[in-house]
Amino acid sequence: MITIDYLYQISNRKINQISLTYKRPLYYQINWDNRLIGIKGPKGVGKSTLLLQHIKENFPDRSKVLYVSLDNMWFSSNDLFDLVEYHYTHGGTHIFLDEIHKYKKWQDCIKNIYDDYPDLHIVYTGSSILKLKSGDGDLSRRVRSYEMSGLSFREYLMFEGAMNYHEISLENILANHVSIASDIVLRIKILPFFESYLSNGYYPFYKEEGDGYLSRIQEVITQTIDMDIPAIEDVEYSTLQKLKKLLMILAAQVPFIPKMNELYHELDTNREQGLKLLNLLEQAKMISMLKTPAKALKNISAPEKLYLDNTNLMYALSSHVEIGTVRETFFMKQLSTSHEVSLPTKGDFKIDQKYLFEVGGRKKSFDQIKDEKDSYLAIDSIEIGNGNKIPLWLFGFLN
Repeated sequence: MITIDYLYQISNRKINQISLTYKRPLYYQINWDNRLIGIKGPKGVGKSTLLLQHIKENFPDRSKVLYVSLDNMWFSSNDLFDLVEYHYTHGGTHIFLDEIHKYKKWQDCIKNIYDDYPDLHIVYTGSSILKLKSGDGDLSRRVRSYEMSGLSFREYLMFEGAMNYHEISLENILANHVSIASDIVLRIKILPFFESYLSNGYYPFYKEEGDGYLSRIQEVITQTIDMDIPAIEDVEYSTLQKLKKLLMILAAQVPFIPKMNELYHELDTNREQGLKLLNLLEQAKMISMLKTPAKALKNISAPEKLYLDNTNLMYALSSHVEIGTVRETFFMKQLSTSHEVSLPTKGDFKIDQKYLFEVGGRKKSFDQIKDEKDSYLAIDSIEIGNGNKIPLWLFGFLN
């Protein structure tokens, strides 16, 4: 039988085992003094590690802190309130709740804990699908929220111990890419690292998994669809099977220019349900939907183009990966984190409704966008660009 004392043993064991060698940039961006902090993101990007690193570095007195994952079997027959009451009455000042979406009515629960224990600090993590509802249980006025993604290319280089380099704004890249790229390639042979990152560097667990990395990504996908989505959304088993089928259809055909009626027919579903499936996969960070600016304003609308969320997913889900699609997927992922990305009438991507981009290899020309204002090429397999030709890898330094 799992006791409360055992939960503290698990907490201390996990804290002791965590490494402080590398911390994600988000670690330093969080205001840890806030009383209620929420961190959401897809499975596998390092949310648990982030919490444990903060505890290890800042809590020499472990009696005041407790880390617990809500998928622990203890919660199958015990209440979170009982644990909080025990922790608080035994001198606890901070509690870290991982995988909060695994707990029923989690939002009402967090609100009550926040209100009933006014000097207790609460940090929780949850799936990227996690939503804050409005009404009596509204946390939006109380919680400081953060979102966590996988490693950018810049972070990957830091994680590898290859180089430390600051974030670069899009405007800086566009204006000064030659000098910036020249500075970077003087320090490091950038292209081999970039090629490795595209297939094997988005999820931080790549280091511990080695040759099993792509299989682990497949497991993450299965767990997200089979466990995380049903914990948050009221979905039937048949819907989960359709989500898997849809993901495999897209993986085989990305970039997928959907004929929506054919897609709905293949999934044996209607338009409303089909769009819901697409939105669930996008919220779960499995796919990215590219829309025209007009459609982008609508919450639920059919996309013009579909990609997998990141390039590592492509290698995990498909035995035949097109390099052109890899390039476009990388560019979209790096830009969409902090910029508006839409589908233009000419070219591949429109950024912030201003900058027009074509993405390609060394032989890519300006033919398609030569007369367009603020147009650029993002070119793969080059170290340094010239004029409006910019190395593709450099856009991995945006985040």
